[in-house]
Amino acid sequence: MSGPDAAVLRIAIITSSFNEFITKRLHSGAVEALCSGGVNENKIASIWVPGCFEIPLALAELADHGYDAVVCLGAVIRGETSHFDFVAGEAARGIAGISAERRLPVGFGVITAETTEQAMERSGGKRGNKGREAALAALEMVGVVAEIRGKR
Repeated sequence: MSGPDAAVLRIAIITSSFNEFITKRLHSGAVEALCSGGVNENKIASIWVPGCFEIPLALAELADHGYDAVVCLGAVIRGETSHFDFVAGEAARGIAGISAERRLPVGFGVITAETTEQAMERSGGKRGNKGREAALAALEMVGVVAEIRGKR
């Protein structure tokens, strides 16, 4: 990572407890990636929310608490109704909006899957761990933002 020393960064991870059998795996992948990237484990805050729809509010609250980046994790699995579309869309819209408005690096690790099997594949299975990927993206964006701000 270019930019600030990862050891001094404060990172928060917001994780949905809905579909916890998936999101715990995403969370573990994110913590592992951050620590491997040099972030001190005692500077990682883990915040659990009921579902993906609640992630944007938690993100907005955290934005004013001095975190260098936030990783947002969840799993929305399609069911028999259109509820999937609303939850996934509003979570993504809210997370992106708050990140841009508050100029806060955010790693987006909300899985949207058609089936439980697809979600499992993306949370540590043959398709990798999207929690890990979101954490690495957040770390990279801390460096990108620092570089941009240094050129002002």
